[in-house]
Amino acid sequence: MNAEVRAMKTAAEQALATAFASAKPTLPGDAKVAALRDTAFRRFDAAGLPHRRVEEWKYTDLRALMRDAKPLAVPPDDSARASAGNAGAMLRDLGARRITLVNGCAVPELSDLLDLEDGLAIEFLGAAFRNGDFWAIPPRVGVLASDDVAVSLNTAFMTDGVIIRVRQGAMIERPIHVVHVFAGEEPAAVFTRSRLLVEDGARVMLVESHEGPAGKDYQVNTAIEVSVGAGAHVDHVKITSEGTGALHLSTLMAAIGAKARFNTFGFVIGGAVVRNQLFIRFDGEDTVAGIGGAGLLNARQHVDTTLVVDHAIGGCQSREVFKSVLDDQSHAVFQGKIIVRQHAQKTDAKMMSRALLLSEDAEADHKPELEIFADDVQCGHGATAGALDQNLLFYLKARGIPAKEAEALMIQAFVGEAVEGIEHAGLREAIMESVSAWLAARS
Repeated sequence: MNAEVRAMKTAAEQALATAFASAKPTLPGDAKVAALRDTAFRRFDAAGLPHRRVEEWKYTDLRALMRDAKPLAVPPDDSARASAGNAGAMLRDLGARRITLVNGCAVPELSDLLDLEDGLAIEFLGAAFRNGDFWAIPPRVGVLASDDVAVSLNTAFMTDGVIIRVRQGAMIERPIHVVHVFAGEEPAAVFTRSRLLVEDGARVMLVESHEGPAGKDYQVNTAIEVSVGAGAHVDHVKITSEGTGALHLSTLMAAIGAKARFNTFGFVIGGAVVRNQLFIRFDGEDTVAGIGGAGLLNARQHVDTTLVVDHAIGGCQSREVFKSVLDDQSHAVFQGKIIVRQHAQKTDAKMMSRALLLSEDAEADHKPELEIFADDVQCGHGATAGALDQNLLFYLKARGIPAKEAEALMIQAFVGEAVEGIEHAGLREAIMESVSAWLAARS
C-alpha cells in the first residue's frame, strides 16, 4: 500500500491561504480577473513558498525568511496620506510627474495627473478594475514569469497600481515618478501591479521608488509589466529604500520590440530582505538593452538580484553590470542567466557582477549562467568579490587623504561605474548623493 505524502504547510502559507479565502470576495475586478486570481493562487498553493531546494531560490530561502504572512494593508487614512506627502524627497529636484500610492492604494490628491503631454495616458489599476477595461490594455507580458511564486502571489492579491500608456511616436520629456509608500502603523502586506505600454517610436522615462518607516514589520510584493514597441526608447529606474524591517519582493517583466532601446537600473539602499527579479525578452532584431544595478548593504540585510535575459531574436545586444557594497553581516546574491535561442544568431551579450566586501562577516554569492543554442554569438560573463585594494588605499593616504575619506572615494568610484549607465544626469546625481549619505552614516 502506498501512503500519500503531503508537504506540511508553514504558518506563512496557511496565513496566505486564509487571507486569500477571506479577501477574494472583496478584491477588485470582474469574473475574468477573479478567475485569474484563482488560477494564480492555486499555482502558489501547489508549490508553496520557495526554499533552498528550489534552484532559483537557492540563496534566498523564502520559506525560512518569511516566518509569517501579514494581513492585507488597509486603505490609508488621513494621517498616512499626510505623511506620504514628503516621500520620494531624494528625487524632488528631477522635475518629474509624480504618481503616488500609499499602502498599495492610489492617492490622486498626491498625484500630478493634470495637463498630460500629448500621447500620454495614466490611470490607476483600481479604476481599470472598476471600469471593466483591465483586459483592454494590450499586451500582457506577465506570461514571462507565470510560474514564479512571487508573481503568482502578486496576481492573486493585486489591489492597485499604475497603468501608463505612451502612444506611437510620442516623446515624453518629463520623467514619470511612481512613489510607493508604506505608512501603516500595524504590520501589513501590500500587493501592487503596474503596466507600462510604450508604442512604436515613443520615448519615456519611468522612475519607481519604494519606501517605508524604519523598524516597522511589513511586506511588499510589487510587479510591473513593460511592453516596448519597435523603435521605442524606455529608461526605467527603481529605487528601493524600504524600512529596516521590510520584506520586499519585486518583479519586472519586459518584452522589447525591434530596433528599440531599453535601459533599466535598480538601486537598493533599504529593506531587511529584498529580492528584485527581472525577466526580459527580446522580441525584435537590432535592439540594445542596458541592465544594471547597485546596492549598499549593512547590518543583516539580505538583497537578491535574479535576472533572466531571453534573446529570442537575433541581432540584439545586452549589457548587464551589477555592483554591491557589503558591510557588517549583510548578504548579497546575484543570479544572472542569459538565454540565446537557436535562431538568435549575431547576439552580443555580456554580464558582470562585482561585490565589494567591507567586513569579514559579509557574504556575496554569484551565479552567472549562459544557455546558448546558437553558434554565431558573442557572449560572456564574469563575477568578482573582494575587499578594497590596499595598494590604492595606501596611495591615497600617502597623499594626505584620511583613511575614511580614501575608503569613501574608492567606494564611490566602485558604485559610480554602474550608476554612470543612467542617462538622466539629475538622477545620477541624486543616487550618488544617497551613496555619500550612506558612507557618512557608516563612518
